[in-house]
Amino acid sequence: MQSFEKWVQHTRREFHRNPELSFHEYETQSRIMSILEELGIDYRKIADTGVLAEVRGKGLGPCIVIRSDIDALAAHESLTKLNEDYISQNPGVMHACGHDGHMAIVLGVARLIKENCDNISGTVRFIFQPAEEIPPGGAVRVIEEGGLEGVDAVIGLHIFGDVDVGDIHIRAGPFMASSNRFTVNLFGKGGHHSTPDLCIDPIQIASEFISSLNPSISQKLSPLDYVLGFGTIHSGNQFNRSPDELELVGSFRTFDDGDTDVIEQTMSYILDSLMVSYSREDFDGVPSYELEVYRGYPVLFNDPLFTEAASKLLKMKFPIVNTHVNAIFGAEDFAYYLKKVPGMYAIIGTRNMEKGIVEGNHSASFDIDEDVLITGVELLSSIALDFLKNSGAYLE
Repeated sequence: MQSFEKWVQHTRREFHRNPELSFHEYETQSRIMSILEELGIDYRKIADTGVLAEVRGKGLGPCIVIRSDIDALAAHESLTKLNEDYISQNPGVMHACGHDGHMAIVLGVARLIKENCDNISGTVRFIFQPAEEIPPGGAVRVIEEGGLEGVDAVIGLHIFGDVDVGDIHIRAGPFMASSNRFTVNLFGKGGHHSTPDLCIDPIQIASEFISSLNPSISQKLSPLDYVLGFGTIHSGNQFNRSPDELELVGSFRTFDDGDTDVIEQTMSYILDSLMVSYSREDFDGVPSYELEVYRGYPVLFNDPLFTEAASKLLKMKFPIVNTHVNAIFGAEDFAYYLKKVPGMYAIIGTRNMEKGIVEGNHSASFDIDEDVLITGVELLSSIALDFLKNSGAYLE
């Protein structure tokens, strides 16, 4: 009979071979439901391509959610010495962020909880969530469709390629950043370069905006509290003519909603100032601009009391549990769950230099040390079972 460890590994490899993009995870959903049926666990579909399942104990008690994301990335997987037996069979799509491992881990937890359900009081709910990779993400849909109804707490984890295998990183409070996109459309007066007095060049305005934005923000915020970058600029089609319009797109991340407001306000202030400095009496209505800031995933905030209780438990079970790590500028729509109910998100490492597992998440050569799978199962199941027995230590 296949051991539990081999079953979890086989499950991960099966998902890795068959990756699907956000909100197209139909085969993934089907396979998750098939495994849940084999385990005798009740389930229903949620958020189109997601799955919600529950295991209820014999006695009454609280309800805790364990969440896994299930979508893959648009990347063509590179063949390596490690993945030849399970490389993606869907060209141009790859589990390059560990979600295949997340699914295997959470299904492993579901199996353990189901096998021991006679000994627990309360409910463990499992959410297999679509579309984490593409904002607005699948978490909002799950919440809108009742995924957190009757829930007292929520937990989840992420496999990271730049953390050593077996290491667990947890941080109370802000742990992952908000993710925000901005678009600036600038409107000037096009004209030939031989007559600059008849032009208002949006490219020149954009260059001043780009060069002044980060220095202006850094006067108000610490460079440790935000990151900002410019992604695309589209304007013009002639080398000797100033264009009429320009579009600039970028993104920024913060650990505080107030800092997000500061950045947006700074953008508006700089643009307003540039409109004044480039204006001319003989040109009516230009220059002008449109600024749109799209606020993506919010700051992921681990509940301090829950995180303290979980950390104490994990430090008794695992050799390296680091609770003093810095917040990271990655973003996760798990943040939406934590805005609704208390809980915690953890990072587990998979980097193993000896095995050649060194690539970071989203690389076309990303892979995991499969020893991390059992670490993940033990982490989530330990917290869930302890919470059901002793929820008072986790909740106010």
